[in-house]
Amino acid sequence: MDFNRYRDVLAERVGRLALPFDDDEYTRRRQGVADAMAEAGLAALLVTDAADICYLTGYNTFEVSVHTALLLTAPEAAEGRPQGRAVLQVPSIETGPAVTTARVDEVFGYRWEAANGAIDQMVGIISDLGLIGAGGGGRDVAPIWPGDVGASAGVARNTPRIGTDNWGPALRCGFRDGLATALPGVALIDASGLVDGVKIVKSEPEIALLRESARITETGIAAAESLIAPGVTDQQLAATGSAAMLAAGGEFMSLQPIVTAGWRSSVIHCNHQRHTVAEGDPVFLEFGAAWHRYTAPMMRTRIAGTPSDEMRRTAGVIRDIYEALTANMRPGVTMDAAAAAADAALAPMAERAFFSGVYGYTVGIQFPPSWVEASGYIARGVEREFTDNMVFHLPLMLRLPGEWGIGMSNTVRVTADGGEALTNNDLALMGVTG
Repeated sequence: MDFNRYRDVLAERVGRLALPFDDDEYTRRRQGVADAMAEAGLAALLVTDAADICYLTGYNTFEVSVHTALLLTAPEAAEGRPQGRAVLQVPSIETGPAVTTARVDEVFGYRWEAANGAIDQMVGIISDLGLIGAGGGGRDVAPIWPGDVGASAGVARNTPRIGTDNWGPALRCGFRDGLATALPGVALIDASGLVDGVKIVKSEPEIALLRESARITETGIAAAESLIAPGVTDQQLAATGSAAMLAAGGEFMSLQPIVTAGWRSSVIHCNHQRHTVAEGDPVFLEFGAAWHRYTAPMMRTRIAGTPSDEMRRTAGVIRDIYEALTANMRPGVTMDAAAAAADAALAPMAERAFFSGVYGYTVGIQFPPSWVEASGYIARGVEREFTDNMVFHLPLMLRLPGEWGIGMSNTVRVTADGGEALTNNDLALMGVTG
């Protein structure tokens, strides 16, 4: 049985599995993207990021290292369908997950071991959908976007415009360049951020999934925290926290649990590696459980012994930063303004401690290797305004290089009254006697 037959038999015998949202939710998302496509004058959009494809169709798999593309057409190129047509292209090994989880019009598989065949297949799909020669908008000449292919001064009105996510994590240069070569009469437009602009605001059903992730995240943090004592290894803490989250219903995680202790907690983005906790060490835990691919992360630091005065002062500064941020996480306030307030709270330690510079990043639906959604950042210079139901992880960690780091965080929802924590972190620095 080849992969096409496998797809067809599964479609007949299994059908589409239950999705985490009802059809109205997916229709709302697709309509938002269709509206953004119309605003950009696009005849079609190629979506290649696994999280974006899952967000728009429900497609779910743990194999996200291979080329996958969702082609969305504008409504006028789709026989009157309000959100346009949706065609999913996957490698041969993924036709099973695609046909059983994706809410699309059609699934095409290409040979996994011959990935360049995806180019010719997509050219055929684009041609069969009538996109070659289809106008992309109502302007005589459309402005060039960064990364446009096939024109030097403008795109003629009758030139089809197909958007690609040039700054996303999954668009392969070989695929995009191959399409540009094979479709010289098509303008490939850099439409980076188009889907992000829709998914940055979470619906109430999405908030509910994030709350469930938060509950499981807290379960893992608590389980690991209960073992903290001199002599335990970072490996044991990570294993215990992972097991607790899986036992509580968590799925494969977008980012594995982070556990560091002692001076290693001052080195950003290192992780557990068979090190033993010593007396007086800070033990840093950062976990994020996946629930229907939604992740609400949380950071907590406990001391294997008694916290020093400087550790307590550092924790106090972190709490001040958190309060400044959440007070400003209201509709109409810019992310830059919230970051400026946080900068003022950080000032007492700004020269002594390293801080990443980003006070918050959006979270939601995501796949490995990261739970960072990256549709929005709370940082200086980001002039976007907060909107109700944006959701951010606030990764507040101050590191004294070569000494230790203290990190505490919540996942926080934007509301009219300020930030509402979805995770339940006490933001306290406590010692553990073991």
